[in-house]
Amino acid sequence: MGMSLGSHKSGPVADPNIVPLIDVLLVLIIIFMVITPKLPSGLPTVVLQASRDSKTDSRNPIVVQVLPDEQLLIDREPSDWTALGPRLSDIYKDRADKVAFVKGSEDVSFEQVARAIDIMRGAGIDHVGLITPATTSAK
Repeated sequence: MGMSLGSHKSGPVADPNIVPLIDVLLVLIIIFMVITPKLPSGLPTVVLQASRDSKTDSRNPIVVQVLPDEQLLIDREPSDWTALGPRLSDIYKDRADKVAFVKGSEDVSFEQVARAIDIMRGAGIDHVGLITPATTSAK
Protein backbone atom coordinates (compact mmCIF):
# COMPACT_ATOMS: atom_id res chain seq x y z
CA MET A 1 0.00 0.00 0.00
CA GLY A 2 1.38 3.39 -0.98
CA MET A 3 0.04 5.24 2.00
CA SER A 4 -2.23 4.69 4.90
CA LEU A 5 -4.67 7.12 6.30
CA GLY A 6 -5.12 7.15 10.00
CA SER A 7 -7.70 8.65 12.17
CA HIS A 8 -5.70 11.03 14.26
CA LYS A 9 -7.14 13.94 16.03
CA SER A 10 -5.34 16.43 13.79
CA GLY A 11 -6.54 14.90 10.52
CA PRO A 12 -5.26 12.40 7.97
CA VAL A 13 -1.55 11.39 8.11
CA ALA A 14 0.33 9.96 5.14
CA ASP A 15 3.05 7.29 5.72
CA PRO A 16 5.28 7.11 2.61
CA ASN A 17 6.49 3.68 1.54
CA ILE A 18 10.32 3.85 1.55
CA VAL A 19 10.96 0.27 0.38
CA PRO A 20 11.26 1.30 -3.32
CA LEU A 21 13.70 4.07 -2.31
CA ILE A 22 15.91 1.56 -0.49
CA ASP A 23 15.76 -0.81 -3.48
CA VAL A 24 16.92 1.98 -5.81
CA LEU A 25 19.76 2.94 -3.44
CA LEU A 26 20.97 -0.67 -3.17
CA VAL A 27 20.98 -1.02 -6.96
CA LEU A 28 22.98 2.22 -7.26
CA ILE A 29 25.51 1.01 -4.69
CA ILE A 30 25.98 -2.24 -6.61
CA ILE A 31 26.40 -0.37 -9.91
CA PHE A 32 29.05 1.95 -8.46
CA MET A 33 30.90 -0.97 -6.89
CA VAL A 34 31.04 -2.77 -10.23
CA ILE A 35 32.14 0.17 -12.37
CA THR A 36 34.72 1.55 -9.95
CA PRO A 37 38.14 0.92 -11.49
CA LYS A 38 40.91 -0.78 -9.61
CA LEU A 39 43.33 1.41 -7.73
CA PRO A 40 46.57 1.94 -9.63
CA SER A 41 49.31 -0.29 -8.28
CA GLY A 42 52.27 1.79 -9.50
CA LEU A 43 55.39 0.71 -11.30
CA PRO A 44 58.01 -1.68 -10.00
CA THR A 45 61.23 0.08 -9.08
CA VAL A 46 64.85 -0.90 -8.68
CA VAL A 47 66.84 1.18 -6.23
CA LEU A 48 70.53 1.73 -6.87
CA GLN A 49 72.47 0.51 -3.84
CA ALA A 50 75.87 1.77 -2.80
CA SER A 51 78.45 -1.01 -2.80
CA ARG A 52 80.06 -2.03 0.46
CA ASP A 53 82.71 -4.21 -1.10
CA SER A 54 85.16 -3.37 -3.88
CA LYS A 55 85.03 -7.01 -5.05
CA THR A 56 81.39 -6.64 -6.12
CA ASP A 57 81.93 -3.40 -8.07
CA SER A 58 82.13 -5.30 -11.36
CA ARG A 59 78.67 -6.77 -10.71
CA ASN A 60 76.92 -3.53 -9.79
CA PRO A 61 74.49 -1.99 -12.25
CA ILE A 62 76.03 0.29 -14.83
CA VAL A 63 75.16 4.00 -14.80
CA VAL A 64 75.11 5.77 -18.14
CA GLN A 65 75.33 9.55 -17.83
CA VAL A 66 74.10 11.71 -20.69
CA LEU A 67 75.98 15.02 -20.68
CA PRO A 68 75.65 18.15 -22.81
CA ASP A 69 77.37 18.36 -26.22
CA GLU A 70 76.68 14.69 -27.14
CA GLN A 71 78.98 13.36 -24.40
CA LEU A 72 78.38 10.11 -22.52
CA LEU A 73 79.89 8.47 -19.47
CA ILE A 74 79.60 4.75 -18.78
CA ASP A 75 80.43 4.39 -15.09
CA ARG A 76 82.57 7.55 -15.21
CA GLU A 77 84.43 6.41 -18.34
CA PRO A 78 84.01 8.63 -21.42
CA SER A 79 82.21 7.10 -24.37
CA ASP A 80 80.34 8.14 -27.49
CA TRP A 81 76.99 7.24 -29.01
CA THR A 82 78.38 4.73 -31.52
CA ALA A 83 80.25 2.76 -28.85
CA LEU A 84 77.45 2.77 -26.27
CA GLY A 85 75.51 -0.24 -27.56
CA PRO A 86 78.48 -2.55 -28.22
CA ARG A 87 80.12 -1.59 -24.92
CA LEU A 88 76.97 -2.34 -22.92
CA SER A 89 76.42 -5.62 -24.79
CA ASP A 90 79.98 -6.61 -23.89
CA ILE A 91 79.51 -5.68 -20.22
CA TYR A 92 76.18 -7.49 -19.81
CA LYS A 93 76.81 -10.59 -21.93
CA ASP A 94 77.71 -12.77 -18.92
CA ARG A 95 75.47 -11.15 -16.33
CA ALA A 96 72.22 -12.69 -15.18
CA ASP A 97 70.76 -9.42 -13.90
CA LYS A 98 70.31 -7.07 -16.82
CA VAL A 99 69.69 -3.84 -14.88
CA ALA A 100 71.23 -0.47 -15.73
CA PHE A 101 70.55 3.15 -14.90
CA VAL A 102 70.60 6.30 -16.98
CA LYS A 103 71.21 9.77 -15.59
CA GLY A 104 70.62 12.89 -17.62
CA SER A 105 72.22 16.23 -16.97
CA GLU A 106 69.90 19.18 -16.38
CA ASP A 107 71.07 20.77 -19.64
CA VAL A 108 70.19 17.71 -21.74
CA SER A 109 66.84 17.28 -23.47
CA PHE A 110 64.79 14.20 -22.73
CA GLU A 111 65.22 13.17 -26.36
CA GLN A 112 68.88 12.40 -25.66
CA VAL A 113 67.98 10.43 -22.52
CA ALA A 114 65.34 8.49 -24.48
CA ARG A 115 67.95 7.77 -27.17
CA ALA A 116 70.27 6.34 -24.50
CA ILE A 117 67.43 4.22 -23.08
CA ASP A 118 66.65 2.91 -26.57
CA ILE A 119 70.28 1.95 -27.19
CA MET A 120 70.48 0.31 -23.75
CA ARG A 121 67.36 -1.76 -24.43
CA GLY A 122 68.78 -2.73 -27.81
CA ALA A 123 71.96 -3.88 -26.08
CA GLY A 124 69.97 -6.50 -24.15
CA ILE A 125 69.36 -4.65 -20.87
CA ASP A 126 65.96 -5.71 -19.54
CA HIS A 127 65.42 -3.02 -16.90
CA VAL A 128 66.54 0.58 -17.34
CA GLY A 129 66.11 2.88 -14.35
CA LEU A 130 66.20 6.65 -14.27
CA ILE A 131 68.36 8.51 -11.78
CA THR A 132 67.06 11.93 -10.90
CA PRO A 133 69.02 14.71 -9.26
CA ALA A 134 68.80 14.77 -5.49
CA THR A 135 66.23 17.19 -4.19
CA THR A 136 67.13 19.48 -1.33
CA SER A 137 64.46 20.57 1.09
CA ALA A 138 64.07 24.29 1.61
CA LYS A 139 64.35 25.31 5.23
